[in-house]
Amino acid sequence: MSTRKAVWAILAVSGAAIAFLFWIIYGVQTSDNESAWAFLPATNAAFNAISACAVMTGLFHISRRNKRAHGISMAVAFTASSLFLVGYIIHHTVHGDSKFLGTGWLRPTYFTILISHILLSMAALPMVLTTLFFAATRRWSAHRALARWTWPIWLYVSVTGVLVFVFLRYLNG
Repeated sequence: MSTRKAVWAILAVSGAAIAFLFWIIYGVQTSDNESAWAFLPATNAAFNAISACAVMTGLFHISRRNKRAHGISMAVAFTASSLFLVGYIIHHTVHGDSKFLGTGWLRPTYFTILISHILLSMAALPMVLTTLFFAATRRWSAHRALARWTWPIWLYVSVTGVLVFVFLRYLNG
């Protein structure tokens, strides 16, 4: 497959995934069985934390030119992020939105983090998939060029995902 076709396919899949998430969040009636899934927010935060640690570990390894360890670290990061996404979809299907009731400085801080998290996660999805595509097809110069932009966004999204959980679980008025 040509690079151009692959990138367009990745953008199409990413767009469909984002549209699906918006539909899940805003268009689906939640069920009454949310207590059976109460573990998901903490599990999703753990997947985000694992992803953040794996991205940092991958960056460390590639800075030492250890390509094998870098690849393993990034596979762990991708797996953790994918498991987060599955858990996020299930959680929003069952539970719906979580309201933040915090006041004072916490409220604008939370929404700044949340909005930047959401917007950058929409950008991260096609960037991560394209970066992985370049690695899988051994297009190393394209991989390196895109990875320079992908890793900080991926790391930010993973860390702020944990922060959103902390705000909702422990600082939610």
